[in-house]
Amino acid sequence: MQHFLFTWLGTAVALFITANIVPGFFIKNFVAALIAAVVIGLVNAFIRPILRILTFPITLLTFGLFTLVINALALWLASVLTPGSGFVIQGFLPAFFGSIVLAIVSTIINYLLRVVE
Repeated sequence: MQHFLFTWLGTAVALFITANIVPGFFIKNFVAALIAAVVIGLVNAFIRPILRILTFPITLLTFGLFTLVINALALWLASVLTPGSGFVIQGFLPAFFGSIVLAIVSTIINYLLRVVE
């Protein structure tokens, strides 16, 4: 349970940092970041695997680079599913760059949290 909470908080912090780096990627406050982290987790758990299966041929042809597009679409979908929550991504490019920055920041934060545990 403690690991789940650290991961959730780490993702929320990573979203907040990403919103300060990527133009068009907005998080209103930390509560919005916490809500967005839950929705992103649900999208990644249920919808992203379906997208990966459906797009496997193009992912194979692009040597895995299309996975970046799938990540961006999943992130953008999470923002669409949370209207009025304070989590907004204004278009595909902010979602694309935001997914890259979010992956890097989340990796660093989760590494630091594992060191602390």
